[in-house]
Amino acid sequence: MEKDRVLVTGATGFTGRAAVDTALRLGLRVRALVHTDDARATALRARGVEVNVGDLSDIDAVRAALEGVRSAYFVYPITPGIIDATAYFAQAAKEAGVSAIVNMSQISARRNSKSHAARDHWIAERVFDWSGIPTTHLRPTFFAEWLIYPRASEDISKHRRIAIPFASARHAPIAAEDQGRLIGHILADPASHAGQTYKLFGPVEMDYYEIAAELSQVLGKEITYMPISIEDFRQMLEKFHYPPFFVQHLVEVAQDCRDGLFAGTNHVIERVTGEPPMTVSAFVSRHRHVFG
Repeated sequence: MEKDRVLVTGATGFTGRAAVDTALRLGLRVRALVHTDDARATALRARGVEVNVGDLSDIDAVRAALEGVRSAYFVYPITPGIIDATAYFAQAAKEAGVSAIVNMSQISARRNSKSHAARDHWIAERVFDWSGIPTTHLRPTFFAEWLIYPRASEDISKHRRIAIPFASARHAPIAAEDQGRLIGHILADPASHAGQTYKLFGPVEMDYYEIAAELSQVLGKEITYMPISIEDFRQMLEKFHYPPFFVQHLVEVAQDCRDGLFAGTNHVIERVTGEPPMTVSAFVSRHRHVFG
């Protein structure tokens, strides 16, 4: 086993890209597991990343990707299948002698969650714990990237509004880049974080009236927060043909957010990486082009 080789799944996604960047900067040898050998995979290779093509639902592909790896980052999308994928990953990691796993979970993960995805993330955490491989679970609040997803950014740029069902709930949006930076540092020094569950937050807790005000200031045009009902939110998601599993999750975590489950701040990112997470203003400034 290479003492400095790490595996990053989801390496072309929001957190995975940033984890790769940090791991390379810290001098680690990086292997990426990607679904498709496309231009993004070619770009990874150009940076010295070893690329394996495969799917987390294929235990043999996962086993091959984990061969010779010291520590690994596991992330799974909000789709059915995470429990099987976690079990395959844990078994393959045991076979390969992997010494540490960083697991991307979510802040709403709990046994009695009404969101099927959040409940499955909680069970996935337990599977990694049962495996005996030292695992660090990450539970982020809502990503700042919510603001730049296509439907949201279009609403902001064209209609100058944020229409979501969070009422006056508060949370501290966390950028995927900051999470990826944390992941890279934990992969480099997993023993210091083994067995920990970290809630991840941005630096400032805000409601969406305040977030709209930040957008207005950075973009130089007035953006209004328009709170909508959870039922209207459900109908909007269904209108745009989002998958039912994803819709069910978003509807239930909207209520979780209203109930305060996503609230809070801490200093985990800064303590581990030496750099605080970016503010909403900094995030929007960095992605200004998305808003036209």
